[in-house]
This record gives sequence, structure tokens and C-alpha cells, in this order.
Amino acid sequence: MEPWNRSLKSTLNRRAILRAGALPLFGLGMDRLLGQSPASRTGRAKACIVLFMWGGPAQQDTWDPKPDSPDQYRGEFKTIATAMPGIRIGEHLPLMAKRLDQVALVRSMTHNDVNHLTATHYLLAGRAMARQDQPLEDDFPSYGSVLAQKGFSKGPLPPAINLMPVSSDNAPRFVESSHGQGAGWLGPVWSPMRIIANPSQPNYQVGDFALNGDLDLVRVGSRKSLLGGLDSIRSHLERNATLRAATGNSARAFDLLSNPKAAAAFDLSREPEAVRERYGRHTHGQTVLQARRLVEAGVPLVTVFWPNDGITNVSVYWDTHSRNFIDLKTRLCPLADQAFSALIDDLKDRGMYDETLIVWTGEMGRTPKVGQSVPGGAGAGRDGRDHWGKVFSTVLAGGGIKKGLVHGSSDRYAAEPSTNPVRPADLAATIYHCLGLGEAPTIVDKIGREVPLTEGEVLHSLLA
Repeated sequence: MEPWNRSLKSTLNRRAILRAGALPLFGLGMDRLLGQSPASRTGRAKACIVLFMWGGPAQQDTWDPKPDSPDQYRGEFKTIATAMPGIRIGEHLPLMAKRLDQVALVRSMTHNDVNHLTATHYLLAGRAMARQDQPLEDDFPSYGSVLAQKGFSKGPLPPAINLMPVSSDNAPRFVESSHGQGAGWLGPVWSPMRIIANPSQPNYQVGDFALNGDLDLVRVGSRKSLLGGLDSIRSHLERNATLRAATGNSARAFDLLSNPKAAAAFDLSREPEAVRERYGRHTHGQTVLQARRLVEAGVPLVTVFWPNDGITNVSVYWDTHSRNFIDLKTRLCPLADQAFSALIDDLKDRGMYDETLIVWTGEMGRTPKVGQSVPGGAGAGRDGRDHWGKVFSTVLAGGGIKKGLVHGSSDRYAAEPSTNPVRPADLAATIYHCLGLGEAPTIVDKIGREVPLTEGEVLHSLLA
């Protein structure tokens, strides 16, 4: 090991640096350090919240019911009327039914992947994977990483944050292995900040954003000076992208520690009790509230991943291979319905709705027939539905999106698109357009090549 490397390793292992800088990689918005300037903005949305229902919600039991299909396809649930005349949705989304005239419902999303860990790449990066066995570092960049590289940074908070709360120590954390959530081939310096803390817990705290009693701003400043002393070995750091990202993250951590506004964004105790109750005191509800606080504090893109509640002997997340109707009725739809509707109301109350894009989606849907198993899926019990990518539903709302619209349809079995199929690439193009990147945005890769951001088309029929 070279002498400079031994010295650096010793320095970075010091407790003083670790306490301030040992956060997950989030070297986003490094425009202050790297001279990036924000992209020209033309869209209506200033920020985006992605509510990601990892596991694949059953389209026919939520947003796209088929009351006239045979029992084995229709399932157990009834349908309810909505604020959109003539449109009905599943009975366990009553709060969103009252607000459906405020959103655009896409019932014809489609792709060909039935693997959770790879299908996420379609929805979080807008692309098919180059190959099924590619490592995460070869992924196409996620929405947040793209905004980061383009300089969508506002103050000390990173421009993209992944909220991945862990509800139980025993919860299998599949989402962390999902493709499309990071910077991929852009390099780790552009990866979203990842937060696994559970905001529904009374001791919720993210990293060391709250200054400890023995840590004053003078000492924080001295630690930042220590980091600055690493400039003499910058040429060596350039050889190692991960180490370079960690160094940039430490600089960001110092800013977070010393910036009251940044720390306040993670302090849910500042919210009125009525607001917290409106979102729901469960993990998902408080995580969605945390997302709203981050957007309000200037974070352009926040992705909320559905939490795993630690259940392992039955379905986990929205992956309802068994107990499909029990779980949708009890632990899934009511919580999602409460949080989504609360977010819409809250953003409206704060005058933020028309400038905040909301995307509610999973990475796939579920099989048309109850108990049906498919090749490449994981099977289905007598009361479950297997993986299904051929058709599923996504909901868009807020910044730049037309209200009270249903785009596309599925066939009578909710098996395939019947009209206006929408690819994840089209969804990505629409998201980027709403955020102001135009019709044909590009990104510069690590070797300076200009690469198209999407292979899809903007869904102009969805735009206000």
C-alpha cells in the first residue's frame, strides 16, 4: 500500500470524520464542488415524489377492476364509484376514489419482465436492462442521479433521496438489491442519498444531522478544514471513484450538520399532530410525510419505497403470491390510500401541488387469474396472484399533469393493454418533460459521450 493511501485510510477511519461523514453515498448536487450549473427549466414541476409500491400491486384489485369478468379473474373485491364520472376502482381505495378527479390514471403500463429486481430498472430508470445479469454499477442512471448530474442542487440537501425504511430487524431488504435505483454507470458520486431509518419510530434520526451536545459549530468547522486538507492527494482520489464519492459525501455531511434548515427537514416533530395523523402513524405514512418535507426544503426528487414489515411466512411488500385479498384489504391498500390522499391534500394546502409531480407505481402487476403461475414468476397460492408485467397501472398527479383523466385501458381480464399501451420509457420521457428537461433530453456519460436519456415518447395527452 502506498504511503499516501495508508495515511488517508487512517485519517478517514478517525471517529471524528466517520460521525460527520459516514452516511450512505449521496454525492449528488455536487455543482458547488464540480462547477455544474442547473439545467434550463421549461416544465411546470419543480420537484417529483415517486411513491414506489415495490412488489407489484394487483391492477385488477386496485386501479383497474374487472367486475364483469369471471370470478377467478375478478377476485373477491367490489368496486366503488369515484369523483371521475363513470370510473370505478377497487373498494379498498375509498380516499383516493374521492380524489380521482385530481389525478391521471394510466391503466395500460406494459413491459416484459417478471423479475422484481430487474423490472424495477424499467420504472426507476426508464430503460430495459442491457443484460439480466449486469451488476448494479452498470445500470442506466435513475431519475435522481440524472437530476444530480445536471446540477439540480439546492443548498446542502442532495437533489435525490431514496427513502427505504426498515420496519423490522428481521425484514428481508430486497429493495436494496433492486436495479435502477442508483447512479449506475454515471459513478457513485451521483448516487441518491439512501435513508433506511424508520420515521414512524419515536427515536427517528437520520445519521448525525442533530448536533450532539459535545459537538459545536466551531468543531464542525475544524473538521471541514481537516477534510479540505485532503486536497493535496486529490489526484490519487481520482483513481478510485468510490473513495472520491465518499470524500464528497463527507463534505456534504459537514454542511448538513451545520445547516439548521437541512436538519429541520428531517425533524417530523415540527409537524402538527393532525398532519401526522392524516398521513397515518404507520411507516409508509410517515415516510411519505418525510418526502413532502424534503421536497419543501428543496430536494427535487424523493423516492419512497414501500417498507417491508418483516412478514416472511406470507406475502411481503406488494408481492401477494398468497393472501392477496387479505393483505390488500388489511396491510396494503388502506395504508397506501391514506398516505397518497394525504399527500395530495397537504400539497394543495401548501400551494405546492401544481409544482410537485407525484408518480404512484409498482414495478409490475399481478396475474389476471387468481392462483395462476407463470414462467419466470415465483408461483401463486390458491388465494394469490403471480408476477405479471404485460399490463399494470400507474397514477400521475400534480405538477404538469392533467386532472381527471384515464389514459389507456386493459382487456376484460386485465391481462394485456387494450388501448394506448404505455412503456416505462414513455413514462420516463414524461417525467423528464414535466421536470423541464424537454422532449429529447440527453446525458453525458463518464467518457464524455452524449447519450439519450429515454427511448420513449412524452405522453402529451397527460399534460396540463
